[in-house]
Amino acid sequence: MMNEWIPLMVVIPMLCAVIVSAFNKWSKPIKILVVIVAICIPIIPLIAQYGIHYFGGYAPMIDTVTGILYHPSITYIFNILQKIFIFVLGIVTFLVVFIYVNKYKKASGQYLFLIFMGTSSATALLLTDDIFNMFVFFEILALVQVGIVAASRLEGNFEMALRYLILGAIGSPIMLLGIGFLLATTGSVNITDIVSAIQNATISVKSPIFLMSCGLIFFGWLYASGLPPFHTIKSGIYSKAEPHAAALLQCFTVISMISILLIMYRIFHVVEFFELLVVIFSAIAMILGITLALTQTDFRRMIGFLAVGELGFIGLGIGLYTQFAITAGLFQALNEMIITALLFLGFGAIVYTTGETDTRKLGGLLQYHPKVGLMILLGGLAMAGVPPLNGFRSKLMLIQASLSCGYPELSLLAIIVSIATFVVFVKMFYTIFLRPKPKELEISKNDLPRSMIFAMGILLIMIVVIGICPNIVTYGISQYVGGILL
Repeated sequence: MMNEWIPLMVVIPMLCAVIVSAFNKWSKPIKILVVIVAICIPIIPLIAQYGIHYFGGYAPMIDTVTGILYHPSITYIFNILQKIFIFVLGIVTFLVVFIYVNKYKKASGQYLFLIFMGTSSATALLLTDDIFNMFVFFEILALVQVGIVAASRLEGNFEMALRYLILGAIGSPIMLLGIGFLLATTGSVNITDIVSAIQNATISVKSPIFLMSCGLIFFGWLYASGLPPFHTIKSGIYSKAEPHAAALLQCFTVISMISILLIMYRIFHVVEFFELLVVIFSAIAMILGITLALTQTDFRRMIGFLAVGELGFIGLGIGLYTQFAITAGLFQALNEMIITALLFLGFGAIVYTTGETDTRKLGGLLQYHPKVGLMILLGGLAMAGVPPLNGFRSKLMLIQASLSCGYPELSLLAIIVSIATFVVFVKMFYTIFLRPKPKELEISKNDLPRSMIFAMGILLIMIVVIGICPNIVTYGISQYVGGILL
């Protein structure tokens, strides 16, 4: 059934992005507008009914000869999974906008343009049932991430943005070439139609063109997700963005990862080695993420590499391709968005009050900012998988899924990486908050912005509530996964 609310999830933040960019000089009205729109973004998916929207009103047509259904227009599908992830993305977007408008007296229309355009693009990735439409918004989202890093005021941000842009000039065309091969093979860019063609055996899934398409799109997915070999550059853009922006960038990365991966699974799960590739690259990301995090002294890079490692947990669950495993992977993705956002904001508070990111030059901050210290500690414990927080729930499900699929070595890897993550956070927390303050360290006497404390508090509440009551999200995710596996 047609649902007019569905396109509004993409159109409203996109329209807001255009308005704030065009009317940049009216700072105060712009601030009011962006706060109102930021409040609306998480509300719309809650009030919208599940359904399908066909752009242009072109409903599917039935081939009278073959009886096959064809979709002539771009199609958006809204169900329980989209509702959960768009809602959480909306919450993070609202918190980021709230922090930004309270931090700067004069709002930058261009910067807010990037934030809202990124949110719009990530939402479209979740909703679209058209693989070319997916690529368009994937490319917009990549450019938005470059712009957000370039707009930060951190040293080395332009170099990092340029490096990510250059890699994007390689990864994006490769993905587009794979989509072109898929179009040549199936004659359609609608994902449902492509899946139908595969199920009806109208194309050969062992043909070189189809397999080449799989490989090229897979490579583009690695770039979008920040999995090896792109893990270093992905962690780098987190460290060169403003803390509140880094929280949103990680959400964009997670949504890109799961959206494109679920689309690839619908199309390429018939390829024998596809699931194995996903598991292998995810396992490598877990190992490299925690290994590189252990070697860092800059806590921004440390969190960046830990975030990359956590992406490996997501891929591991989805790669095992059972209903329980995919549910665990998607649950981990949701938790990752919330936990990492909290950590980036928390460590941003440390930068705000000390101007330092080197853990060797920090210490004694607990007596100055106990609330921030406690929230960072709980966020770190959640990422490490300590009960009863949400990260424990999803990682326990992933371990159980690996065992039930007959891969105890993957369960062991997940346990080892979680323990190592715990060690990293305990060491980092002691270094920054508990050990004596270095004499040369200067701590600002200004209070931390209330907007930052408020945002961290909201995210911490979500971490605790989901940890205590995981069924509020896992039930819906499991329903969705059961539907796509039919």
